[in-house]
This record gives sequence, structure tokens and C-alpha cells, in this order.
Amino acid sequence: MDAAQLRDLQAPIKQRYRDEPASACVTMHAEATFADPGVTATVQTWAGPARAGLHPSTGGDGSDACSGDMLLQALLACAGVTMRSVATAMGVEIRSARLTARGDMDARGTLGVSKEAPVGLGAITVDAELDTDADDATLTKLGQLTERYCVVAQTLAQPPHLTVRRA
Repeated sequence: MDAAQLRDLQAPIKQRYRDEPASACVTMHAEATFADPGVTATVQTWAGPARAGLHPSTGGDGSDACSGDMLLQALLACAGVTMRSVATAMGVEIRSARLTARGDMDARGTLGVSKEAPVGLGAITVDAELDTDADDATLTKLGQLTERYCVVAQTLAQPPHLTVRRA
């Protein structure tokens, strides 16, 4: 897809959102069950069910997906799609790319070993190795726009209010 095709695809959608702002508000949805044994949750994904369990640092054996890794994977999925979209709109050809995400976790927090240790991931870094002829200024702008328009990155940067409740 080139920039013109992307603009043609998105132009009527953008116009509808300008004309009817409420139509741009969508509800995302995910489901999980305790269908599998052990300390696991089975999450329905586009590729089929994924069983999440304890990370080895918290007692898991590594045979289940780790929800922290899944969070980083969701970030890469969103950042990757956003980067490709922005690159397309900018007319930047990317022959290939490899994105990696890293975040550090202090397992003492989630295990309740230390109230001073935070629960969750600390600083998260996304690295993008791009095969492109684009210059440094263009790649800097591509990175800035990717970070600005990536839904998952912005959700992590400005966390929403979260409620866990009984349905």
C-alpha cells in the first residue's frame, strides 16, 4: 500500500469521525477463562486461545505465556502497525524491520515480598531496527509519530482508571 491508497482508504472514515465524533468511539474487548488447570488464565486471541501462567520468576515453569511478555507483544503489535502506517503516509520505504520491547520487573512486588518494590513493569523500551534509506531526521520524525499515535504506547504512558469487579 502506498500513501495515496492509505489516504483513500482512511479519508471516508476520517470524514465520518469529523461529521459524527461519537462514531469514532469504540469499545475494545477481550475474554479469558479458567478453562485450563493450574494457576492459568486462557485468553482468546485472534490466533486462538493462549494460556497465560506464572512467569518463572514467580514460580512458573515457563510452559505458559507470561502476561508481562504478552503486554510487550501487544505494544510491539500496535507500534509496528502504527509505524508502518506512519511510514506509508510519509512515503518512507522500509524494506524490513525488527522491533523488540524490553521492560524490567521486580518480582518482589507481585509476590508481596516487599511493599517498597513496585508491582508491574518499570521503564519500557522499544527498539526498531529498520532497513531503509531514510535519513536520520525522517527516522526521528517516524519514531515520534509512532509513539504519539500508538494506542498501546499512549495507554501505558497515560494509564486509564482500571477497575476489577465482579460481574
